[in-house]
Amino acid sequence: MSDFETSALEIIIPSDTAEARRVQDVFEQGLQNVKAPDKDVFCIRLALEEALVNAIKHGNQMEITKKVFIKYTLDADVFEIMISDEGPGFDPNDVPDPTDIENLERPCGRGLMLMRHYMTEVNYNAIGNSVRMKKVFKKA
Repeated sequence: MSDFETSALEIIIPSDTAEARRVQDVFEQGLQNVKAPDKDVFCIRLALEEALVNAIKHGNQMEITKKVFIKYTLDADVFEIMISDEGPGFDPNDVPDPTDIENLERPCGRGLMLMRHYMTEVNYNAIGNSVRMKKVFKKA
């Protein structure tokens, strides 16, 4: 069992984008409380929004009775979060690269690309219904 699993706090929300926005606000306040750099707050908020929308929309198919499970840790140096849904999962390697010329007009894959760009680490569980993201803060 990792430190993350033993020290993480947990939030459970229904598959509702309004709840996802509320959770984003809670995390933004927490990041400001630990004096995370503004750029990192922006990066985390964007990646968090993408991951939550993916869990609600693609994982749980917008079924309000299905839950999104959020475990996180936050301190002065790092933010780590795991977002899991009740869906069947997916293979992130099967998502087309949105920067390939043939995919430029297609909307899929952009959220995953943003999450990878803005976070220090992004990893999925074996079935693909849980994403774990980590951001190490860049101190001035």
